[in-house]
Amino acid sequence: MTSLGEVDPDVAEIIRAENRRQHQKIRLIPSENYASRAVLEATGSVLTNKYSEGYARERYYEGQQQIDRLEELCAQRARDLFGAEHVNVQPYSGSPANQAVYVALGRPGDTVMGLSLAHGGHLTHGAAVSVSGLHYEAVQYGVDEATGRLDYDRIAALAEKHRPKLLWCGATAHPRIIDFERFGQIGREVGAVVVADIAHIAGLVAAGLHPSPVPHVDVVTTTTHKSLRGPRGGMVMCREKFAKAIDAAIFPGLQGGPHNHTTAAIAVALKEAATPDFRAYAARIVENAQALASHLRDRGFDLVSGGTDNHLLLIDLRSKGVSGYQMAKALDAAGIVCNYNLIPDDPRSARRPSGIRIGTPAVTSRGFGIEEMALLGNWMARVAQARADEGLELAGRKQRYAGVASEVRDLCDQFPAPGLIPEA
Repeated sequence: MTSLGEVDPDVAEIIRAENRRQHQKIRLIPSENYASRAVLEATGSVLTNKYSEGYARERYYEGQQQIDRLEELCAQRARDLFGAEHVNVQPYSGSPANQAVYVALGRPGDTVMGLSLAHGGHLTHGAAVSVSGLHYEAVQYGVDEATGRLDYDRIAALAEKHRPKLLWCGATAHPRIIDFERFGQIGREVGAVVVADIAHIAGLVAAGLHPSPVPHVDVVTTTTHKSLRGPRGGMVMCREKFAKAIDAAIFPGLQGGPHNHTTAAIAVALKEAATPDFRAYAARIVENAQALASHLRDRGFDLVSGGTDNHLLLIDLRSKGVSGYQMAKALDAAGIVCNYNLIPDDPRSARRPSGIRIGTPAVTSRGFGIEEMALLGNWMARVAQARADEGLELAGRKQRYAGVASEVRDLCDQFPAPGLIPEA
């Protein structure tokens, strides 16, 4: 058998270049991580060759002996890890998992309620540009203007007024603990099905570092990458009474055959997440995020809600005199990768917002600790100062970025990342 380099040197070089980038730069995008070599091997296995429409023991194609074993093993591991009554591991990712909930438990035109995209929610929680906002009557709640935190009394009042069919909780850019128990109470009071999207915090929930929604809500959706450190996939967990509807919505409602190589990699990641080492890793994620928050505050950065309880920080850059877009581009040139992001009640547009979003799952996977968070805070302050200095010519600004990037590479060489190929 020939290797990728022999068959397609162009793609092989792109992969080598990406491997180098992931090694040489500090990855602070909170939805990114490093999958283990075992997860990557499962993802690249011969399981990608097999079609498996249907569910275990009820397939439409023959030759499913090993696939059925695999899917049942994966689902059992998820049930054990999260304490769920029923788990479907076939969704292709988080957004399809969320869409399955709409198909299973709602109808177009139903009222649904979720956290506003501009206040840290996800596109699929009712944003106007998403199917969830186009096909459903979406009511959006936000965070308190003064504190940057969820106001549960206000959410309850809004739910009482609109009485949604589906009540979404969970976030993609909210740095605080989410009170899933309170959301469950609100849902019961108004007759809503409560859905918790834990895509970002699944690893923290699995490790007991964030309260679990499973005992309190009807349905839980998640991706399997991010803080869970698996492949790019999705899962839906639910109470047994919703199992049939959820399964039918995923197949045949939305998807054909599952991606069996992804199912295998999810199973591996779930086994890894059930270990004491993973629980210690999750604790370090939070410790690092809180340490980085402290260093950034000391250097004059404004943090939405003042800090973090989880893995991510949302930074308001208006006091620094730069936009989130400018800062994200400057940091990338300096070897630090993040994403620009809206802040609550942002006066700027989503394409040129006032904030950036950063997180610690990937750097913690590399072994970064409290000392490295101090370095990160200092580097980010240097980059912000260089970008905001109107008297600095472009060449001088680039030189400052390059200086930081050199220091970043030196640090990264001391912390090899899991799963990467050292020779690349």
